[in-house]
Amino acid sequence: MKLETLAIHAGRSPDPTTGAVREPIHLSTTFERGPDGGYPTGYFYSRSGNPNRTALEQAVAALEGGTEAVAFASGSAATLAVFSLAAGGRIVCSSDCYHGTAKQLRELLPRWGASVEFVDTTDLAAVKQALEPGAALLWVETPSNPLLRVSDVAALAGLAHARGALLGCDNTFASPVLQQPLALGADLVMHSTTKFLGGHSDVLGGVVVVREPGETLGRLREFQGTGGGVPSPFDCWLLLRSLATLPLRVRAQSAGALTIARFLEKHPAVERVHYPGLESHAGHALAARQMRDGFGAVVSLQVPGGAAEAMAIAARVRLFRRATSLGGVESLIEHRASMEGPASRTPANLLRIAVGLEHPDDLVADLDQALGA
Repeated sequence: MKLETLAIHAGRSPDPTTGAVREPIHLSTTFERGPDGGYPTGYFYSRSGNPNRTALEQAVAALEGGTEAVAFASGSAATLAVFSLAAGGRIVCSSDCYHGTAKQLRELLPRWGASVEFVDTTDLAAVKQALEPGAALLWVETPSNPLLRVSDVAALAGLAHARGALLGCDNTFASPVLQQPLALGADLVMHSTTKFLGGHSDVLGGVVVVREPGETLGRLREFQGTGGGVPSPFDCWLLLRSLATLPLRVRAQSAGALTIARFLEKHPAVERVHYPGLESHAGHALAARQMRDGFGAVVSLQVPGGAAEAMAIAARVRLFRRATSLGGVESLIEHRASMEGPASRTPANLLRIAVGLEHPDDLVADLDQALGA
């Protein structure tokens, strides 16, 4: 079944009671037991399971080509659930990664007895060396946040598995429309569903998809139910609603991002552009092999003049919203380092753009006036 069809039909069926094409929102926190004391519907308490969550998990698992998905209340909660699998062990992580991920690894995981090493995951020799002391998990972002570096998922899977480690991939920037890490050998895929899967900047969530059933899935389910960081029924309903248009949105946003990246690459007021769709990007050939239908909707640029000039450019935009996030229908721009705080390793002159669904010509014109003012 094609992705567009899965996006509309996976996890969905008419309501058996009313025949409604859209599923109802099941707000109940508890479910009745049968006369024999059992749970004939499979549900007993909403922290452990809810029909809306089940539908969402089935849909995302189908889109990623995985066995099952486990939904959480945020992308950070989903990432922490994966990191819990390596409690007491070693985690190797992409050095260019979401600052919230790095914060978890530096501040929370040591409390669980885990050690962490950050490495450039585009350098396979460096990854091989980092994995040697018995790592339990290799965590990769590709394309990465915010420098859009591209890592070879298949090669990393081979290195991780040869040393008995799991490979987890944050696929938020690409979405299952553009990249399917499980098919390339990854064991786990994580999404901040707040971003492209939600697509409308109105719902917070996260999800982990596993390639195979077994102990890993069981431990994630335990973390979900016992930890309790679960999405509400309405959050799940909103996410499932948005998945129907995911392929159309992501492809259109990616096409717009490529137009903008090509414009920025030639602009005299731009020092450097980070976008894997550009032939000048170091990871372009690899991205063309392991991605499809586009290179994503996030573009980063660096400008002369440091943080002050970057902030001034962001202040002059008219269509772009100065806000943190990505994947929504509206285009956003942010000075990444100031958002990340004092511990940020992002270049001070970098702006990150999340391309929405406005016409690319209008977005280009807005950037042109902001850069040239």
